[in-house]
Amino acid sequence: MDIIGLTGGIASGKTTASNILRSFGATIIDADHLARKVVKKGEPALDKLVAAFGEAILTNDGELNRKKLGEIVFNDNKKLEKLNDILHPLINSLAIKLFQKERNKGKDKIVYDSPLLIEKNLIHMVDKVWLIYLDEKSQLRRLMERDNYTKVQALKRINSQMPIKDKIRFADVLIDNSGSISDLEEKLRFLWYNYS
Repeated sequence: MDIIGLTGGIASGKTTASNILRSFGATIIDADHLARKVVKKGEPALDKLVAAFGEAILTNDGELNRKKLGEIVFNDNKKLEKLNDILHPLINSLAIKLFQKERNKGKDKIVYDSPLLIEKNLIHMVDKVWLIYLDEKSQLRRLMERDNYTKVQALKRINSQMPIKDKIRFADVLIDNSGSISDLEEKLRFLWYNYS
């Protein structure tokens, strides 16, 4: 079974690409979804996050307040690294279990949607890396529109990630997403059915 690692910068279109690939029948394993799963109330990761960042990151009902945590970690690279050090081993372990489950079903290829695939040296988990990208100006605009961020908030999030120009050397396939959704769909259709 081939595991395609789909990655890219924030607001580059990974979710849209995943949805398009899912419409072609692809099985998508989403690292962000797994990250939400491992921090649910009662999970050990949530206790570790509270120990690291304080009870202010919890909602009144004891769930993780992702927005509050984001405000803390996106203002301090060391805290962001601490967050990743807590979560990524748990996410990776869960992902590997899901890969095996799909392998046991006889799937010939699946997609692992992972924003930090390259930054966290997780390339060994996949067979191919598909990097989705767009120009910096469009990325900033899309992030501000999508999440209603100010320019300063959006730039903090973009600048907390490895620049696309540094990620390119790790990619097997580059997917330019500066066009329309139908352009992206056409590119992904070709890749999904013709590239392995």
